[in-house]
Amino acid sequence: MQFLDQAKIFVKSGDGGDGCVSFRREKFIEYGGPNGGNGGRGGDIIIEAVDNLNTLIDYRYTQHFKAKKGTNGMGSSRTGASAPPIVLKVPVGTQVIDDDGETVLLDLLTPGERHVFLQGGYGGRGNESFKSSTNQAPRQFTKGQKGEEMWVWLKLKLLADVGLVGLPNAGKSTLLSVTTRAKPKIANYPFSTTKPQLGVVYVGGEEFVMADLPGLIEGASEGVGLGHRFLKHTERCRVLCHLIDATDEDVVASYNTVNEELKQYLPELVNKQLLVVLNKIDALPPEDLDEKKRCLQDMLGHDIWCISAAAEQNVTPLMQALHQNLIAADEEDEDDVR
Repeated sequence: MQFLDQAKIFVKSGDGGDGCVSFRREKFIEYGGPNGGNGGRGGDIIIEAVDNLNTLIDYRYTQHFKAKKGTNGMGSSRTGASAPPIVLKVPVGTQVIDDDGETVLLDLLTPGERHVFLQGGYGGRGNESFKSSTNQAPRQFTKGQKGEEMWVWLKLKLLADVGLVGLPNAGKSTLLSVTTRAKPKIANYPFSTTKPQLGVVYVGGEEFVMADLPGLIEGASEGVGLGHRFLKHTERCRVLCHLIDATDEDVVASYNTVNEELKQYLPELVNKQLLVVLNKIDALPPEDLDEKKRCLQDMLGHDIWCISAAAEQNVTPLMQALHQNLIAADEEDEDDVR
């Protein structure tokens, strides 16, 4: 299934049905009178988060959603039927954003979460409802209330526990492929990943979701390359794993490039739990690896991980460390709540 993380759609709730003007005219009934019924309600627009979706591709080709009008009222005091709602099913993590592209109207974070986004119009009143002691044969009625309509953006921010970030060709897809059942595209050229990929990692009887995000380059936060569109997916990752290609000439510059783009996009990202990992260590002589590792550790002030995703070297301990960082992140969240 093709991945799509944003779509623009038009939604309109249904108009209410019109009230009816009608009078009783029955044989052997001495006194007639008004018996026009009320109109039915228009259909609602409902948005529901479901947990078996991870793309908005359904809204790429179908972009207009208009609920039906309520049925008009009828004689014999019959109220018109209400129109059925239209239910838009979206992945968990979807935001509904106003046409201005900034105002968040809904943020659906829980499976089964359901909101009436636009209410259908109320039905109009039939002439029976206008009957009174001083107006026993009214001919008044009201038309149904108009439904609401608007253009909105649907934007998906993936709910992953761990996000893999780094420059293009750092080995993120390879790491995802050897630790999960995901089958991302792997090639020895930059930008082989053009859309986020998700996989489930199993560690010691526990599991967590890991996301491979397209590579970032300098200027990504300002729209350069592919990464700017997918930076939003890092917001909901509880832990970030920053992969650096150990064969890069300047690994410190590689780290700073990505870290600066994360900071420019959203300063709060630098406060997340972060593991820095040198990948492709099997492609370097030990003395070169030690030098690059020392340079990174001197700058960061803490140890870093050294792995080879392709050779599956030190990969399992890294996954265990990521799981421990997730536990620590959960404990920090609980402390914040208290």
